[in-house]
Amino acid sequence: MNGTSIALGIFLLYWFAVSVLDRKGILEKYNISTFGPLPILMIRTTKGLKLLDVLARPRFYWRNFANLGILLMFAGMIAMFLVIALSDLALYTSFLYGNVPEPGKYNAARNILLIPGVNEFIPFTWGVIALIVTLVVHEFSHAILCRVEGIRVKSMGILYALVPVGGFAEPDDEQLFGTKEKAEKELPLTATIEEIEDWEKEEKIRRKTEKIRPEKSESKPAATATRTQRSRILAAGVMANFSVAFVAFLLFFGPVLGAIAPLSDAMILKVNESSPADLAGLKEDMIITQVNDTSITTAIDLLTYLEKTKPGDTVRIYAEKNDTVSVHDLRIASAPKGYVGGVLVGGVVSGSPAEAAGIKTGMKMIRINNTEMQSIASFVNFMETTKANQTVEIELLPPENYTGKLTQSGTVIFDVKLSSNSSASDRGFLGVIYGNNEVAELPGLGMSIWMPQAKVYLEALKQIPSLLTVPAGWIILFGLPIYGFAGEGFRGFSGTLMQFYHPVGWAEPLGVGIFWIANTLLWVGWLNFYVGLFNCLPAVPLDGGHVFKDSTYSFIYWLTRNDSISEKVSNSITASFSILILFSFVFMIFGPYIGQWI
Repeated sequence: MNGTSIALGIFLLYWFAVSVLDRKGILEKYNISTFGPLPILMIRTTKGLKLLDVLARPRFYWRNFANLGILLMFAGMIAMFLVIALSDLALYTSFLYGNVPEPGKYNAARNILLIPGVNEFIPFTWGVIALIVTLVVHEFSHAILCRVEGIRVKSMGILYALVPVGGFAEPDDEQLFGTKEKAEKELPLTATIEEIEDWEKEEKIRRKTEKIRPEKSESKPAATATRTQRSRILAAGVMANFSVAFVAFLLFFGPVLGAIAPLSDAMILKVNESSPADLAGLKEDMIITQVNDTSITTAIDLLTYLEKTKPGDTVRIYAEKNDTVSVHDLRIASAPKGYVGGVLVGGVVSGSPAEAAGIKTGMKMIRINNTEMQSIASFVNFMETTKANQTVEIELLPPENYTGKLTQSGTVIFDVKLSSNSSASDRGFLGVIYGNNEVAELPGLGMSIWMPQAKVYLEALKQIPSLLTVPAGWIILFGLPIYGFAGEGFRGFSGTLMQFYHPVGWAEPLGVGIFWIANTLLWVGWLNFYVGLFNCLPAVPLDGGHVFKDSTYSFIYWLTRNDSISEKVSNSITASFSILILFSFVFMIFGPYIGQWI
């Protein structure tokens, strides 16, 4: 029995126990109820309500905080609505042109829910920590603003499902929304037995809640919140999420990433049996950090060093795995019979000099001018010496199905005029993507290495804050754990990725602790950012839906000066947006499946 089966069994047993306790009335005896049909317990208490009054004392600060939250909520409302509208438009257009994307993880229903362990993009440990922080700051910011605006908070508590999953605060709905709680609880004459039992259960919980309220709060009933007050209270949750996200990202992209440096990106991917590497004890997933007296920080460093060696030479390789460094002495062997060195063309940039010359993916570069292309290092080092507008002669080994003109030795030669890759540099640009999925073969050692370019990846992460001046930067940040930079998704420094880095500077004494800090900050920041944006949507029951409804009412009332018309129109508009957004999500989830049937 695997761990997943055990965890599922424990959860089902817990769900059964909660159901039994709920039916027997034991939960309500201790003022505990379930969160809808889910086995999530709402454990209430009035302890801490006085603390809310203390925290709410700087009322001027909190009101300004919430007022800023209203502005950010409308900005997020527009942004999220545009994202949904553009996504639906793109999917609809794909139906028209017959290129509907296949169903995949990006549109799976499970990945819309922000539940660690259910959403495949969210790691369980860091996700649970981030979700707890997100829910707590969101709910308790609502509670603090309730006290700032004089709205009673009936109780506070935690949401519990085997482990605590968040917090909540229960404001007085009658004061906050102007609802008649008592009227809503009246039972119709035609009620069924089940409806009567449910009503009695709810009434017991309501009476229990009222019983534990402070007596002085009943001495003078507070007035219903104005629309402005209600907007502040609702926007406070979103503003709190955005504030926590800002602080978390500020720390993550600042001092934390600054304390992480590449160790080496030369990872052993495969070791051939009975090869020099195998006989010396080198294993897969080891990171090569040094050869003889030369430090290795990139795969290019390793390839450059090995180009200076010849068969029969002995080298000492230092390799690290799981924070343990081992030393391996091995003798370089001759390349296997029939092996042809060179640099594989893994891709050609559109509109580049390479494409114009006729270079194709799958060819192998074996010479540029008079320089033999022994490995990727030869190519990289040679290109660093070139200039824009320089013409070079490139000899390539074509694939078997090539139909172009060949030399007597079976190769093809192109004269290529290099261009400039950027206006800031006059270095020559060819437009060839080298390598085969970032893998380099080392025939003399009998192994292959993976070259993920750890330094480049880390620098790309550090550049994200500077991109937030344009919409593309926000899209990258929003999709970082899901799509990453090239569809791989960045879920933090863990697993194989963590082996390419090590702590430096102030974080060096922390060891792997710096990666725990980085992962926590990343997910706390991202989940707060995501939840804040999602709650901005103009759909009831989300916070943004209520604020949108009140704002629409105020605008219609300003035009008509008629309360009844304003109420009806604002309700209709808000309901329309809610239904539209709901159907948009349904379309994005099921659209690709429908497209495969048509």
